[in-house]
Amino acid sequence: MNNSLISHVLPEELISYFDIISTTELCDVKTRKHYIEVELEEKNVLPSGYEPGCYESKGFLSCKRVQDFPLRGKAVYLNIRRRRWRHKETKDEVRSDYSFIADGAKLTQELADFLKGTGRDPRRYH
Repeated sequence: MNNSLISHVLPEELISYFDIISTTELCDVKTRKHYIEVELEEKNVLPSGYEPGCYESKGFLSCKRVQDFPLRGKAVYLNIRRRRWRHKETKDEVRSDYSFIADGAKLTQELADFLKGTGRDPRRYH
């Protein structure tokens, strides 16, 4: 599947912080339902407010799987890998703030607001 095409479907905030590594259409063996997996990796940019020379990227945190709005009746799963930033001297870790993700939800705030307005329940797309 074309990564550039999927970037037009995902929220702008997500694309500004993450690179699309791959997009794959798969099929669940048990249910025989097709779904789309999008691999996202946080860009190598230190969160704002921190001195760039004092911090270094030390790999990634464990991958988080988030269900997004379905496309053409297929469930969409985002596999998100966030960077681990560490202070060179104190070894303190820093994480980016992603306030555009709805609290306690598996959706972006924009999508959560949209679904609340339409009365649609995203759990039916599992």
